[in-house]
Formats: sequence, C-alpha cells, structure tokens
Amino acid sequence: MKLALALALLLAAPAHAQDFGATGGRTFSVDLGLGAALKPVYPGAEDAEVAPWIIWRNAGFGEVGDAPAQGFSIAPSFGIVGPRDSDDDDGLTGLNDIDRAYELGLRVRYGMGPFNAYASARRGFDGHEGLTGEVGVKYRTELSDRLALWSGAEVVYGDDEYNDTYFGVTADESAASGLDATAPGGGFNEAAITFRAQYALNDRTALLGEVRYGKLIGDAADSPVVQEEYQPSLRLGVTRRFSFGF
Repeated sequence: MKLALALALLLAAPAHAQDFGATGGRTFSVDLGLGAALKPVYPGAEDAEVAPWIIWRNAGFGEVGDAPAQGFSIAPSFGIVGPRDSDDDDGLTGLNDIDRAYELGLRVRYGMGPFNAYASARRGFDGHEGLTGEVGVKYRTELSDRLALWSGAEVVYGDDEYNDTYFGVTADESAASGLDATAPGGGFNEAAITFRAQYALNDRTALLGEVRYGKLIGDAADSPVVQEEYQPSLRLGVTRRFSFGF
C-alpha cells in the first residue's frame, strides 16, 4: 500500500516541481523512482521474492532533455543490499544474520553514440563494510520517440570483505549449519546480461522495466551457501526526472 501511494504521488507531481532553480547555468539531473523487483531471496538463493525497487539512474550534469552524455562523465553511485536472515530459507539455518547494507560511491561512464561503457565502485555500510562495484557496457536502441531499449553485459566485483560477508562460512557457522567452512577472496563474483526498456509518458516521467540474468562465478559460485548459480531478476517501476540548477 505504501509503495502504491508513493508511486501515485510521484506520477501526480506537477512538472514545474522538478525544476529546482535551473536558470540556464549548470544543472544536475537525476531520474528517481520506485518499483517492485522479483529477485533471489539472497545472493545464491534458489527461491525468489518480491521486494521494493528504489531507482536512481542517469545522474549527471546537463540540461533536462539532453541526449545521453557523450565522452567521459562521473556521478554518484548508490546501492542497497537487502538483509539476510537465517529463517529466510532452510539453507541458511545455522548461519549468521546479515543486516541491510547501504552502499555509496562513484560511477564513471564513457558514451560514444549508442554505446555506453561504465565502471562503479561503492563502499558498504551496516550489512557489509567491503568494496563492490560493476564494470560493463550497454547499447541503446531508439524504437520510437517514446520507447528505448538497452542491452548490456557486466561483471560484478567484491573485495574479500564483501565476498566473505555473503559467501563465506566461519568455523562457528560451519559447526552450527553443517556447511563446509570457507573464506572466499576478493574478485569478480557475478557475470550478467541485462535488457531494459523505457517508455516515456511525458518529458519527465517514464515507465521502466528490466530483465537481468546473472551467474555467480569465481569463489562465490563455489560457496556452500549458494543453492543456485544462476540468479535471474525482473524489475518494473516508474521514474521522474529531477533537476537542480546552480
């Protein structure tokens, strides 16, 4: 109910409310939105759950309505990893609970025509205190004035602290769960392909859908915590473009 109300308010907001003091000078713009995601219960889970999707995308400097930025650009990068509770799944029995993690960092992007290459790095807080990020490429296809598609591929990185949080098993956890003790090192933990569609309702509001098909790799894939290496997800939401003038 709360999610539905937030979506309704986001859609109903008048267009002029999203232009915060833009006077022809430098403008920072970002697409913010809400939606729902069907995703694995935890990294490596076999079962799926529906969870809220908080959308932050296309952050950067530029006038509203500009085409995707060309050349190099840099913007903030945020991430949220949901909590993992031992009662979420029988496969987690005996393992320690993990709090929700909040991630903050930077994203570097290079655009060349419809191609877009990017790399991000974020530091975690609460649930994990490691370093994670992605390196990937995307290709944009304009099907009409309102409908655009992106197809891409990326690999996900985690340092030893990040990977150990979600894929490691301590000696105490091993004794309680029966799983083999393991301490995965840092490195790439997932490879994925993504397909995203955006339908513009107007100049500022759009419907967004994404299908992501990931596969755990490296030490993460060998973890006894992992029930399923393949990690598909589906996300649907609505976004609104906000601009801040300087």
